[in-house]
Amino acid sequence: MSEIRDVQLNCLEILRHFKKFCDENDLIFYLCGGCCIGSIRHMGFIPWDDDIDVFMPRDDYIKLSYLWNKKPNNKNYLFSYPSEKFSGRIFSNISLLKKNNAIACLDIFPLDGCPRNFISREIQIFWALLYSLFLVQKIPENHGNFIKFVCKFLLDIVRNKYARYKIWSFSEKRMSKYKFYKSKYITELCAGPKYIRNKYPSIIFVGRVYKKFENLEVPLPLGYDRYLRIAFGNYMELPEKSQRIPQHIYIV
Repeated sequence: MSEIRDVQLNCLEILRHFKKFCDENDLIFYLCGGCCIGSIRHMGFIPWDDDIDVFMPRDDYIKLSYLWNKKPNNKNYLFSYPSEKFSGRIFSNISLLKKNNAIACLDIFPLDGCPRNFISREIQIFWALLYSLFLVQKIPENHGNFIKFVCKFLLDIVRNKYARYKIWSFSEKRMSKYKFYKSKYITELCAGPKYIRNKYPSIIFVGRVYKKFENLEVPLPLGYDRYLRIAFGNYMELPEKSQRIPQHIYIV
């Protein structure tokens, strides 16, 4: 567990720097996922967690991508934003660099508005799946043979990198056209299939509440309990021991 703790401390260093940067530039973010659970259940990292996850409203998420590399004090942090250059990720990421190696990670997931109409919502999800497929350019392994067949078929048809870029960039515009601050429901479209269908009442995100996370005071959604119960069910209950394992490897 000492190796995991070393990774967590490096993650905490990124979070501290990221929070300072967002505060200085009036950018909104919230802890999400395992870190949000950890702040409530453990007042810090879940013991086996090995990265930081945050939400940002889409407008702040885009603004972050413009501002980050303009700041000279960010040179020790590698910022990755999905662009025309293939990154293999459908969300942004900040890695801590030491001796030119990435040893810790903070993942940033944009939040978008969600249409109330069922058909419009299904169309939004379609664009999100298309975005993921042509950006990652990889056939999913754990979602059934039919999904694998369809994804392989689409990637086989569209082989040109520029054509793939045009598809995913167009898909991103279509899926994110519902504005965060004008929608009754909020969704996370740059996530796995398990979470992409989640609809969160916008009242959850109308403000932020600060909670202890290790030695920091960090923002959570004002309605964090409702968010966590929609996303994870009874989040105060520990998972089975077989599931208490790190999900990433950043140890060099």
